[in-house]
Amino acid sequence: MDTKLQTFLTLCDTMNYHAAADLLHLTQPAVTRQIQALEAEYRTHLFRYCGRQLSLTEAGCTLEQYARSIQYNYETLRQAMSHAKRHHLRIGATKTIGEYVLPDAVLRFAANPQHEMTLIVDNTAHLLHLLDRNELDFLVLEGVFDKQRYGWMPFRSEPFIGICAPEHPFAGQEVPLQEVLQESLIVREPGSGTRDILERQLHLCGYQTTAFRRVLTISSFPLIRRLIAAQHGISFLYQAVVDADPTFAHFTASPLTGTHEFHIVYLPQTKASQYAEEFFSYP
Repeated sequence: MDTKLQTFLTLCDTMNYHAAADLLHLTQPAVTRQIQALEAEYRTHLFRYCGRQLSLTEAGCTLEQYARSIQYNYETLRQAMSHAKRHHLRIGATKTIGEYVLPDAVLRFAANPQHEMTLIVDNTAHLLHLLDRNELDFLVLEGVFDKQRYGWMPFRSEPFIGICAPEHPFAGQEVPLQEVLQESLIVREPGSGTRDILERQLHLCGYQTTAFRRVLTISSFPLIRRLIAAQHGISFLYQAVVDADPTFAHFTASPLTGTHEFHIVYLPQTKASQYAEEFFSYP
């Protein structure tokens, strides 16, 4: 891979010339010269300062998108040229998908003794960061992502529902939004897919999560389930998390609930989409 592009990506990761120079074992002037050479080649500025904060220009964002794919393809090429068969797959998944949707596919893939894999279950924001850094091959996401920046394909549709204890007055009901807002909301941490969906739908109605009577932010699905079963609040999540569990009752509250797509996400113009298709079609 072109060393100037590697320097450019390192500066994108750090947004600091000194830190990039340290990581690359170069002097800071050497990093500056390489960035200037790229800017001269493309006849545009790639970075700008807002006060003391370095950021990408629009052209810089475009170059980063292509450079990430080039970096991924370069690593794939190196492996192909070494004649090594690719058995190690690196997958990222948001919590709903990683814990409740993917297990069967993982079991099928792992049944082949030649296959190796890494599965990282985390929130959407961190997984996209790892994908950008070429630390994962593809993601399976429930949350919102930039569809112009990444390659993607639909995975499956899943109902996004309200859940409560079976004794709760909302159980089995269509509930007006104003009544829902009088409840205690139990929600995942910022950056999670389920929270992104809920916040987006609330925003369409002119509200934020602070409109609820109180908010409990919990990163663990098992603990969220226990809190709801103990009637300490309500939550919104994908049906796969509770499925047919009689411990919980479902309710709808338009427009907060509905059906949403899960997506397979990868760097564009790479073989990662092929790896994803092979993983999910494995017998």
